[in-house]
Amino acid sequence: MSKPRIDMHRLQELVRLHRKGVAPTEVARLLRMSRKTERAYRRALKKAKLLEGPPEEIPPLEELQEAVERVLPPRTPPQQESTAGRWRHRIEELLTKGKQPKVIYDVLCREQGKDFVASYDAVYRLVRRLRRERGVRPEEVAIPLVTRPGLQAQIDFGYVGKVFDSDTGRVRKAWVFVLTLAHSRHMVVRLVFDQSEATWLRCHVEAFEELGGVPEFLVPDNTKAAVIRRAFALDEETTLNRSYRELARHYGAMIDPTPVRDPKKKGRVESGVKYVKRGHFATRELETSDAITERRELQRWVVDVAGVRTHGTTRRRPREAFEAEERATLKPLPASRFELRRWAKATVHDDSHVRFERAFYSVPFVHLRQEVMVCGTATSVLIYLDGRRLATHARVGAGQWSTVEEHLPEHRAPYRHRDPAFWQQRADAIGEAAGAFVRAVLEQDEVLSHLRQAQAAVLILERAPRDRAEAASRRALHFGNLSPKALEEILARGLEEGSLDGEADERAPDAAPPAPRFARTPAELVARAQGVA
Repeated sequence: MSKPRIDMHRLQELVRLHRKGVAPTEVARLLRMSRKTERAYRRALKKAKLLEGPPEEIPPLEELQEAVERVLPPRTPPQQESTAGRWRHRIEELLTKGKQPKVIYDVLCREQGKDFVASYDAVYRLVRRLRRERGVRPEEVAIPLVTRPGLQAQIDFGYVGKVFDSDTGRVRKAWVFVLTLAHSRHMVVRLVFDQSEATWLRCHVEAFEELGGVPEFLVPDNTKAAVIRRAFALDEETTLNRSYRELARHYGAMIDPTPVRDPKKKGRVESGVKYVKRGHFATRELETSDAITERRELQRWVVDVAGVRTHGTTRRRPREAFEAEERATLKPLPASRFELRRWAKATVHDDSHVRFERAFYSVPFVHLRQEVMVCGTATSVLIYLDGRRLATHARVGAGQWSTVEEHLPEHRAPYRHRDPAFWQQRADAIGEAAGAFVRAVLEQDEVLSHLRQAQAAVLILERAPRDRAEAASRRALHFGNLSPKALEEILARGLEEGSLDGEADERAPDAAPPAPRFARTPAELVARAQGVA
């Protein structure tokens, strides 16, 4: 016979009815058991001499249970050999490390290959039996937390569905940010469209301002916006997100991240997220509503519904408990609002710029290919190397460039400008003759661009004194030589002051340059071409 399933209270009633002289058939009917079952228990109790005595004096439950198990010991059904039994030792080893049945099955498949013939169900059943045999371990016991007012806030995100975003004109995935005070269970809730670092920090700032203070400890999940690297053991180091660390320092709070794979350690906010999703969003038609309306209705629900409900654990109304006990214990807000900052690693590219949030910012070219830290605020971008600031830029939009000329090699920096008008403007700033020379360089061919020659000419002229640059430009134009190299040779040999065949250049500034003058006459050139000396 298998292990008795009848509860002991029914056995007490069976004893009472038999002591009153009720027939066995009637006892079985009244207790809703088969006659066979009634007969088995009656014989066991009769053998223990427990059916005798007055009906009012019923034996205690423990005595009845001991008598039944002594006569009818529970029998374990025949156990078939598990197909996973050959690997029991390895399964126990993985189970001790906290691995779940699916992970254990995958590990065995990978390690044993074709030799592993057990199914996942066989592994699951064996794991379940091993857990029963092992019993409950102390670390599996959830210790109830007692938190005084103002001590701790637990923070998490929860996905709620898709909401129409009027700013972008499309339906987007949406999450709810929830901060729950561990003592009062009072919540601050925000509807957001991403879980980015900027959103995470902004929601914290708004939450502290709504609460009117700051709790001593912040207990976040292991999101990258809070924790870059989580410690998996007590002797390992946790690396916090630098921006989140700065926020906590600004507000005077400590950060206590949730242990890895242990969401129960922040169960109060986990419950809060579920409550928000089931209590508010479950009844909302999100895709037909816009984010502005949903944020307004969510805030109303937090105040009028969530804040005045009787909490299932504390049996108090969260907002009343917050106002009465917790608000006054929060740390006061600092004098200034936290300036949202985002830190990121970046590599200086070969163009002497780093990419940050889809925009490009220059760095002194001597740091090419080095890794730097970039700090972005709402209005500026700062670039650091080993704690030393290399550059400061005003924010620019996505796809735009912010370049400081001094960050590029001095003789190559101007070449980044590819607009001919830029170079024409620089030449005009030198003087009329320089402007006319560069204009002639740029316009000498209707199809082929001579921008590079114009760039070289401007840089050559800018290095010379203004009067010499103007004289050299006039001489080059007079002889129709538009080569930057010739211009450089004129300046190097001091030829700009030479005679221009005794003709004074009295043309108006806007007049076209004179026809080129040549050392030989046209007749001499024709004769030379025909082979005549």
